[in-house]
Amino acid sequence: MATIKITQTGSPIRRHKTQRATLVGLGLNKMHRTVEVEETPEVAGQLRKVAHLVSVERNA
Repeated sequence: MATIKITQTGSPIRRHKTQRATLVGLGLNKMHRTVEVEETPEVAGQLRKVAHLVSVERNA
């Protein structure tokens, strides 16, 4: 499967607990941190939930 590079661009301050938990679940907990994860339906759902707080780059 392809990998996705996710970078946190927005602050979780003043966001719902569920959005904060989703960021932690993706492996992000501080601004400008980047992680690479496998592209799965579960990750896609998490990204939809916090799309306004992250930037996504799809790798081949």
